[in-house]
Amino acid sequence: MNDVSLLRAEGIKKSFFKGKAEIHVLRGVNFSIAPGEMVAITGSSGAGKSTLLHILGTLESPSAGRVLFGPSQEDLFKYSDRALSIFRNRTLGFVFQFHYLLPEFSALENVMMPSLIAGHSQSLAEKQARELLDFVGLSHRLDHRPAELSGGEQQRVAIARSVILRPKLLLADELTGNLDSVNRDHVMELLVQLNRVTGVAILLVTHDLDLSRKMHRVLTMKDGLMN
Repeated sequence: MNDVSLLRAEGIKKSFFKGKAEIHVLRGVNFSIAPGEMVAITGSSGAGKSTLLHILGTLESPSAGRVLFGPSQEDLFKYSDRALSIFRNRTLGFVFQFHYLLPEFSALENVMMPSLIAGHSQSLAEKQARELLDFVGLSHRLDHRPAELSGGEQQRVAIARSVILRPKLLLADELTGNLDSVNRDHVMELLVQLNRVTGVAILLVTHDLDLSRKMHRVLTMKDGLMN
């Protein structure tokens, strides 16, 4: 793995107000992940794991601190909203506990969507999507809509969709949380294969100790701090 950070977070804080009371969710988190590295963040509910993941993925802004990316270590939150949206689409992949597939579209169409949004041709997007659905073992389910797929199949479609633009970093939040043991094992192995084949770095938040053991490094959050 490269010693140069792909993504680095410095002094990340996040607070919310409930009435007049300020609630400190993140209290100054420092974190980095290298290109091609797989990292799990564990910890009890309410420790700030998902909030941190959302900030690292630029889905939320920090109250204080910086998120730096790439060789130039640019501060992502200095980007305009449009530039940040383009960055997310082209550089990051996201998978959540709930797959968020579009119910009216087929598995193939769902996977194609980020490629089409990025301006790729219909033929290229379809070629990419077919290859990925074959990679995740769903070449026989291309035309099925999400309601016609099992929970494990839906999550595999979501994973395929998340990497169609060859992101440098895949962020996952409890992606095995709703799966039975067979599908959980399948998804865990799929993540390892994706890392091995594409070199995508993977950062995941999980309560699943078996999944965390598959990662190169495991970090624990407690009371808004990283241990």
